[in-house]
Amino acid sequence: MAGKIVADTLEHSTAGSIATNYVVKGSAKAFLYFDSSIATPVADASFNISSILDGTTGIYDPNFTNSMGSADYSVTSGISPESGTGDQAFSHPNSASQYSFNIYSGTGSYDDNAHCSSSVFGDLA
Repeated sequence: MAGKIVADTLEHSTAGSIATNYVVKGSAKAFLYFDSSIATPVADASFNISSILDGTTGIYDPNFTNSMGSADYSVTSGISPESGTGDQAFSHPNSASQYSFNIYSGTGSYDDNAHCSSSVFGDLA
């Protein structure tokens, strides 16, 4: 049997209270941790990610299990430094169902990295 709880405020016995819109709006709607240096990248840890499309070296498109409400959401991304290569990660929304995760080397070419992560914030559909 499914239930429903309706509340405008959550209250903790010692830590105070918070409006529920902060919980709904302020929580990550997806996260991803993967190794792009392997032949077929898969999520090592994730939430709301169904798959990762491997475009080519340094270009990846994670797909959501549950789509966002629109293509207007925020994606943060990061990678670990590997041997001082100067790699950088950049992510941006492609659509409500997918975003782009790109890795550039210190020389400006696409690159792979063993420790890639991203978080998505916005409204789910």
